[in-house]
Amino acid sequence: MTAPPALPEPAHAELDSMLSRKFGKEVANYFSGSPLNRVSFLRTDHAFLSQALKHPSTSFLLFNNLNPLVKSPTQLGYSLYKDVQSLIGEDPFTKSEEDLIKEYNSSTYIPQLIFLGLDDRNKEGLVYKDHYKGAPYFALDVTPKESVTTAAESLIASLESKGLEFSKGRMHLSLPPEEAAIYAAARHVLDWNSRNPFCAACGHRTFSVNGGFKRTCPPADLASSLDTSSVPRPPCATRTGVSNLSFPRTDPTVIMAVVSHDGSKILLGRGKRFPPLWYSTLAGFLEPAESVEEAVRREVWEESGVHVGRVVVHSTQPWPYPANLMIGAIGQAIPGGEEIHLGHDAELADAKWYTADEVREALRIGTSGIGEGPGPEYKEGGLRLPPGTAIAHQLLSAVVGGFLGGEAKI
Repeated sequence: MTAPPALPEPAHAELDSMLSRKFGKEVANYFSGSPLNRVSFLRTDHAFLSQALKHPSTSFLLFNNLNPLVKSPTQLGYSLYKDVQSLIGEDPFTKSEEDLIKEYNSSTYIPQLIFLGLDDRNKEGLVYKDHYKGAPYFALDVTPKESVTTAAESLIASLESKGLEFSKGRMHLSLPPEEAAIYAAARHVLDWNSRNPFCAACGHRTFSVNGGFKRTCPPADLASSLDTSSVPRPPCATRTGVSNLSFPRTDPTVIMAVVSHDGSKILLGRGKRFPPLWYSTLAGFLEPAESVEEAVRREVWEESGVHVGRVVVHSTQPWPYPANLMIGAIGQAIPGGEEIHLGHDAELADAKWYTADEVREALRIGTSGIGEGPGPEYKEGGLRLPPGTAIAHQLLSAVVGGFLGGEAKI
């Protein structure tokens, strides 16, 4: 079994703080901790994007059917502007966003390009208006399709001839934490763009703007490469009100470690797709007009029949499969509310109360991704738990590690 990657460092972990003295150090989970400054306010600045695109320090993270280019399971593979120029053209940012919308042509396929941010640790990076400095990062969809099929296939063949490959695994949990965070943001936004080619209000094709972080429904469309006259589209609700835009979707999800009323046991569930002996914390989506605390109590009762009282938020984790924000919480069962009943929502195959010692031992020797082997000390028949890259692991570690003891942790 390969060693799991380290988790990202919490922000400003070295600084003394009254909040850290009272509540403990901030917990940073896998897929968070990106080193990039997103400079989101510069996404509409095409002069900036144009310079960023062609700067010598710029890196492009390429995706083929949402699979990232990698050098190895622990290292992403990046490309340069000269490598992708045949696919994106000389410069897609030579015209303003407003002009591009006016000239929109739905018959022309444009490979999806995302501006991810600046790595200000690189002293050889771009300097823009004296204030914004760093090496630019972009994500680019190189999936062979429509008019770019030949160029994309040629680029992919060239990359593979150099020993690079597009990783075929659904989840990439072996990357170093900073690389994982860059990958997560890129995959999330590329996937959102690919899922929203049409306007939800009028059904016409949308157009990616704002560095890939927004989509607009243009008021007119050339609709043909042969006819340069613009054809007005029917009225659309997105062109009235505040703005003519849709934004990347993020689905908030609660995931919770539930302890018994006396604090001696922890509730774990086994999903129907989980292997035998493989358990985890319970989880579920937030619903409209529902607080995090309410969602925790509802999901735990629906799935296991257990009644939860006090709920405390522990930490959060971006999860780009496809667009979740996992809100990690710890809840405590109420007196008399600990009986397990699986008859409400048939989502779980099983749910059990485990002692803190059982969970502590499983965290030490029985963790892995589904389908992977446990640690060398694992004994057949023992409890299996998620790996350290999963927020469920961090929640369970917090519970058995004294998080509920009220001790100050700097």
